[in-house]
Amino acid sequence: MTLSDLNRLLDQRHSCRAFRSDPVPKEQIEQILTSAARVPSWCNAQPWQVTVTSGAETDAFRKALQDEVQTASHEPDLPFPTTYSGVYRDRRRECGWALYEAVGVQRGDRAASAEQMMQNFALFGAPHCAIISSPLELGSYGALDCGGFVTAFTLAAQALGVATIPQAALASYSPFLHRYFDIADDRLILCAISFGYADTDHPANCFRTTRAAPEAFVNWVG
Repeated sequence: MTLSDLNRLLDQRHSCRAFRSDPVPKEQIEQILTSAARVPSWCNAQPWQVTVTSGAETDAFRKALQDEVQTASHEPDLPFPTTYSGVYRDRRRECGWALYEAVGVQRGDRAASAEQMMQNFALFGAPHCAIISSPLELGSYGALDCGGFVTAFTLAAQALGVATIPQAALASYSPFLHRYFDIADDRLILCAISFGYADTDHPANCFRTTRAAPEAFVNWVG
C-alpha cells in the first residue's frame, strides 16, 4: 500500500448520515474487525470489545434506543467535553451548518434541527451498529487505544466500500447500553459506529468537512 492509497481512503471516508438497508456480508464485517485490531495499543493490551448488531437485532435496538431517548437523561461513562472554544468551536459550527444546509434546515429552526439530531438515535438507517467499550481500569489510555481502533475500522470499511459514522451521541445513554447489551459495569462505553452501504443520493451525504493544514497544528522543534 502506498501513501497515495492511504490518502485516497482518507479522502473517501466521511461520516455517512444516510444508509441503504441492505446488510454487509458477515465475512466482510469480520475482515473489517480483523484489520482494525492490527492498530497499536499500550503494552499490546488491545482493550477494545465490540458488540455488533445485524438484521432484526439492529432494528430492535434502534427502536429501543429511540424510546429510551424520549425519557432518559444524558449519562455517559466517559465525561463529554465541557465546552468547545476558539478554533474547535469554529470547526464544530462549520460542520453543523454544512449538514443543516445540505438537508435544508434553516438557521433558527429548532424543531427541524432537533429532528435531524434524532437521526443519530435512528442510526441514520444503518443495518449494523458496533458498540465500542474499554476496561474501566485502563482509563483514558484504554480510550485512546480504542480511538485508534475506531479509525482503523472506518478505513478498513472504506476499503471494502462500506460507509461508517462513529457516534459519541449513543454513549451519552451508557446505562441503557450496558443494560441492553449486557455490557459489564467495569467497562467504559466509548462510542458506537453505525455502518452499511451509503445512500449516495441522500442530501445528508452530499457535503464534506474541511481539514486544517499542518501549520495550524504543528510546532516544529529543531
